[in-house]
Amino acid sequence: MISRAKSEALFAEALKYIPGGVNSPVRAFRAVGGQPFFVQKAKGAQVWDVDGNEYIDYVCTWGPAILGHAHPKIIRAVQRTAEHGTSFGIPNPFEVTMAKLVCGAVPSVEKVRMCNSGTEACMSAIRLARGFTKREKIIKFEGCYHGHADSLLVKAGSGALTFGNPDSAGVPAAFTQHTVVLPFNDAEAVQAAFDANRGQIAGIIVEPVPGNAGLYLPRPGYLEFLRRVTADNGGLLIFDEVMTGFRLAWGGAQERFGIRPDLSCFGKIIGGGLPVGAFGGRAEIMDWLAPLGPVYQAGTLSGNPLAMAAGIAALEELSSSECGTRRAESAGFAQKTATAYAQLEQLGAQLEAGMKEAATAAKVAVRFNRCGSMFCAYFTDRPVDNLADAMKSDRERFKRFFHGMLAGGIYLAPSQFEAGFISTAHTAKQIDATVRAAATVLGSL
Repeated sequence: MISRAKSEALFAEALKYIPGGVNSPVRAFRAVGGQPFFVQKAKGAQVWDVDGNEYIDYVCTWGPAILGHAHPKIIRAVQRTAEHGTSFGIPNPFEVTMAKLVCGAVPSVEKVRMCNSGTEACMSAIRLARGFTKREKIIKFEGCYHGHADSLLVKAGSGALTFGNPDSAGVPAAFTQHTVVLPFNDAEAVQAAFDANRGQIAGIIVEPVPGNAGLYLPRPGYLEFLRRVTADNGGLLIFDEVMTGFRLAWGGAQERFGIRPDLSCFGKIIGGGLPVGAFGGRAEIMDWLAPLGPVYQAGTLSGNPLAMAAGIAALEELSSSECGTRRAESAGFAQKTATAYAQLEQLGAQLEAGMKEAATAAKVAVRFNRCGSMFCAYFTDRPVDNLADAMKSDRERFKRFFHGMLAGGIYLAPSQFEAGFISTAHTAKQIDATVRAAATVLGSL
């Protein structure tokens, strides 16, 4: 029996001073039951809790740790930079390097503005889209999370064309009346929304591969349709690549699927584990931002040297991917022998094959969705292509699976509706150990 006495004591203390004992809701384990453990340290693909228990980590700090935890190059970059100051509120050279790197890696991005979180990036991109088009309505999709800005905390009402109601207390209905929420992977609903709101829709914001309701992929041709329908109707296509950017390929999901959005949002990986966000796109759109244009956006810590230095170090390590070698060279980075994205794809395929084999052997209905190094296992025998499909997953069975894996030293996201992540620090041996643990747990369900 694993002891977590120190974690339990810390959680009891945290409950006295922090709402729910956590600083982000999903960490509280409410979706799976029990109490969260507290981390003492992390290295590579592993984390250790305050009680000394060791886990193979597939949360990867919710995506940023694509190189694993405490990567030496990132640690050195932060240490060297901190010696000269942690924040200036004045332009610094790292901001220029980061901007050139992002623009060089993502062809749709001609100019980019740094901020401090994915929420800020998405909120700002929508404001910019509305300002540029002089329209108010935005389309988003069920199951796609774009941060906790008021106008985006909304889900579908009674029909595909209805305006959503606030999905959080404290959000006035008036703040979401211009947000149209539709099912993902439903092209007819999108077309109907544009037809019903001619000349009113500023654009579509979408996770090209939704990773906040588990993980499901766009159907063939769907992203191409979104590109076409926005262009045909004078709206902008905004890709929320906070999660997928620099993870699914060097140029993100838009490179993987060959789509060129008007605006893109980034975060997570580009900060090397430090708080960060960014949004960018066509220069003619980005130049509507202050100080050049009338759309205001600002931030005291935006582009701070620590986050920029850490992110540059992370991206330099990834710059040798097969899709990005040429662009990395143009950005001034040396080529590497290893191909990070090929490695991540191989590890992902190994995990997928092993999990499917284990589920079949245990005669447990599991739908394992994967895209590159992102994955999710749903306890259902039906395909999962949108939020409605995801909601049919057996959440009680997932709870038992989660705790069984945790007891076996495997840390998965503590919710059925979160994606898992693989890093370059994971090894084939660790993937095998994960599959063996899953086979044991599935056999007991």
